[in-house]
Amino acid sequence: DSFYDGGQYTSEKAIVQRALEIIEQGGDIIDIGAVSSKPGAELIPTDIEIQRLVPIIRLLRHEFPNAILSVDTCWAKVAKAVADEGADIINDISGGQFDTEMFNTVAQLQLPYILMHTKGLPSVMQNQTQYTDIMQEMIMYFSEKLDKLYYLGVKDVIIDPGFGFAKTLEQNYTIMKHLKDFSVFKEPLLVGISRKSMIYNLLSSDANKALNGTTVLNTYALMNGAKFIRVHDVKEAVETIKIIEQLKK
Repeated sequence: DSFYDGGQYTSEKAIVQRALEIIEQGGDIIDIGAVSSKPGAELIPTDIEIQRLVPIIRLLRHEFPNAILSVDTCWAKVAKAVADEGADIINDISGGQFDTEMFNTVAQLQLPYILMHTKGLPSVMQNQTQYTDIMQEMIMYFSEKLDKLYYLGVKDVIIDPGFGFAKTLEQNYTIMKHLKDFSVFKEPLLVGISRKSMIYNLLSSDANKALNGTTVLNTYALMNGAKFIRVHDVKEAVETIKIIEQLKK
């Protein structure tokens, strides 16, 4: 039920084929999720999330032993379960807000942690887009969360501004315009804007026609501090990175 390509990869054959495609096209990390976090989506019980995720982690770890697997979850119990199966990174859209044990668990697991900004559950987050100064509030948010993570002993943190999560179209572009502000944290920055509504609503289009806009914003993000881009279209993203790297030489 993901907003763009969710529901396409439900059989083992389709999952392995998609993972192989990502690797062959030059993707460095495979991000795996078992629940949608699109605006309006309802989260699912942790036991069901584990039932969905664990067989897939086992499958991909067996098929691609050297692949880097990131798991998209906001629950400590799920993080522990997938770590036990060989997951490499925990990608938490809630920034530890939905589960008070998440930070402690990540510290115990000693896995890299993707810390995203949002406000409220996906089901209600688009009703929580009120900010006095969005960049100031996000800097404070990351500062407080990083302090807690560092105190607990978490060593590898990746910052994700959470484009589209509790943010209007205009707010998303304000954040993109000020991406360099996040460099104050000295932590790598992840940008995930692939085929999101901030692109296709601006262009009066839809997600299926948003690849060109995605590439434009990925280019801008890479030029302004992004170290990771989270995408659906791996080949095009890898080409973008190669061109940017050549320009920076």
